[in-house]
Amino acid sequence: MQKELLTKKDYAAVGEEIGHEKGIDFVKAYNEAHPADFAGHTIGRNIIDQILAQPGCVGMRFYNALNEEGRKTLVYVGIDAEGKDLIRKTVVQEDGTLGYTGIVADRLDWWDWILGGG
Repeated sequence: MQKELLTKKDYAAVGEEIGHEKGIDFVKAYNEAHPADFAGHTIGRNIIDQILAQPGCVGMRFYNALNEEGRKTLVYVGIDAEGKDLIRKTVVQEDGTLGYTGIVADRLDWWDWILGGG
């Protein structure tokens, strides 16, 4: 039990600011390695806020996916403190019935400009 407590990952702390120059270097390296791919995705704040506002949500996970048109996209979900996807959590509704929560999102806006080219 003690070892488990020492090795538990803090999913809320995953990620860090990498700075403008490193960010540009990462994007340029990807674009050079995959010139036929599009440069990025846009996700609006509203859906991000909805996902992060779910009970127990400490972060988000993004999955590479293909949409119904066969285009590359991302599917994104909230994660709990154990790193588990919040996609099927049983809850008791206000009327006493059981229901399921968990936002699974997509519908990105693609853009194909190079960072800094707007």
